[in-house]
Amino acid sequence: MARYTGPMTKKSRRLGVDLVGGDKAFERRPYPPGMHGRGRPKESEYLLQLREKQKARFSYGVLEKQFRRYYEEASRRSGKTGDNLLIILESRLDNVIYRSGLARTRRQARQLVTHGHFTVNGIKVNIPSYRVATHDIIDVKAKSAETTPFIIARETHAERVVPAWLEVMPERLRILVHQLPTRQQIDTQVSEHLIVELYSKN
Repeated sequence: MARYTGPMTKKSRRLGVDLVGGDKAFERRPYPPGMHGRGRPKESEYLLQLREKQKARFSYGVLEKQFRRYYEEASRRSGKTGDNLLIILESRLDNVIYRSGLARTRRQARQLVTHGHFTVNGIKVNIPSYRVATHDIIDVKAKSAETTPFIIARETHAERVVPAWLEVMPERLRILVHQLPTRQQIDTQVSEHLIVELYSKN
């Protein structure tokens, strides 16, 4: 399965945002890498737009071709294209696992999904890009419940803030999708209107 597997801290520093969550290395050096990283190069409109797209892509772990497909789908829906795009990204199964607190990072969530630890409405799903829908029920498979990642998830779940559109039952390792999120419920640090401006030029 194609995905970016390189160093995320370097990407975070380049884009000026913690793409991992709790990245101590980024917190120590939150400026671009390289000998001129502390400088302030002149930023063109295109560079600003491209940076926002890259923030979204790397935050959600999506490659360019798939990201463009998401944009095209978002543009066909009613409502604001930028809002639609973020809602599509948030509804990915790997992101829902991350948002629920059952994984520390989206990368870990992706790995847990691909290893077949989850069911959606009783059916095994091992595709990270699978899109959840309102009223879906996501469960950890019974034989996976006592593996280390999920033992840790149960013990530390109280430390995580779960968005209102999800409900988590940590003891049962169950996630209820009450609804898909609104833009106001998505805290990803992205200016989505710049992404729309970038793609609308092409």
